[in-house]
Amino acid sequence: MKLFFAGAATLLAATFAYAQAITESKTIGGKTISVKYGAPGVRGREGKLFGKDGVIGKDPTYPVWRAGKDSATALHTDADLNIGGLTVPKGDYTLFVDIGDPNNWVLIVNKQTGQWGLTYKKDEDLGRVKMTMSKPPALVETLKYTLAETGGNKATLTLAWENHAGSVPITVK
Repeated sequence: MKLFFAGAATLLAATFAYAQAITESKTIGGKTISVKYGAPGVRGREGKLFGKDGVIGKDPTYPVWRAGKDSATALHTDADLNIGGLTVPKGDYTLFVDIGDPNNWVLIVNKQTGQWGLTYKKDEDLGRVKMTMSKPPALVETLKYTLAETGGNKATLTLAWENHAGSVPITVK
């Protein structure tokens, strides 16, 4: 019986560890920007994730995607930002991505916060920004957000998963 409970506890711990949120955070121009997200893995589903008939296409919010796992992806900024031409006042937001065209993503900055990832209200959108698409040099097994400084008060936010990567420029005001 002890062996059963030990095995169950190990499995439960592994499950929660996999589902934990990751935070990507950078200080740009003296202000902190952070993205908190769940990071799903491809897990052998390469070529079967994106598109209307893909795994994500079965989500009730498709073509809008939570761009992560479990809870909606959270953006926090200590400063007013310009994200690809969209003015984003300092505060907390949720990020979604319109993947209706898997090769032309659109980042959605949404004012609703704290929700489960499959809860999306279009009327709460602050705005949408076309992402610059690229193909990673190798399969990106685990979804990843990267904030990279590009000099001064500027950065690039990149979301990469499977064989897709979308980026937007950020300027701290």
